[in-house]
Amino acid sequence: MPDFCSCGAQLPPDALFCHKCGKPQRDIVQPVIQANTYPAGAPVPVALESLPPQPKPQPLPLNFHNPIAVRIALVAAVCATLLSSLLSFLSSGPTLSWLAAGFFAVYLYCRKTGFRLNVLAGVKIGWITGLILYAFTAVVFTAEQLPDALAGHPGKALLEQMQEQVKNSSFQDPAMMQQFTHMLQTQPGAVIFLLLAAMFVVVTCLSMAGGALGAKLVGSPKQT
Repeated sequence: MPDFCSCGAQLPPDALFCHKCGKPQRDIVQPVIQANTYPAGAPVPVALESLPPQPKPQPLPLNFHNPIAVRIALVAAVCATLLSSLLSFLSSGPTLSWLAAGFFAVYLYCRKTGFRLNVLAGVKIGWITGLILYAFTAVVFTAEQLPDALAGHPGKALLEQMQEQVKNSSFQDPAMMQQFTHMLQTQPGAVIFLLLAAMFVVVTCLSMAGGALGAKLVGSPKQT
């Protein structure tokens, strides 16, 4: 840069303009500003790396550690116990209610979780329902026999109920009925224990069968 302007004025070091005539002393490069192509206030898009697909949620195992399965089995067992009491006038009423408990447990579980169950999974949730249902049924059965036991006539109501069922059925065997009456009078505790054991097998097996039927009718399994 020259020390003097063309007008003859002496310039200070690194002067951009002449202080006397105002003549520029060097070329000034104007910065190029790129116009913003996005409207005012709009967020500027930022390129993101593609994220890997999220894994699909897996259903919990069907056991007593599955809170959803346990709650649904509890609801199905309570409803089946109430239905069995309402249909007590029918000989097949309890049987139908125990079968329906497993069926509706599978139906409610599929509606709640969105997962389909295969036959094996339906049997598992039917087993859970059957165990809870048996506990309720055993409590109701024991409560029905308790007044007669306190009155000193254990098994009296049970004997009358069995006699009524024999009269209403086509199967009538006086010898077998007499033997059952004798056992109930001499060993009522053993008879009630055997009835509870048989009830356990019947209730759980029917609930498992209802669960398998429900899984078959609800649809083909997507995830198990």
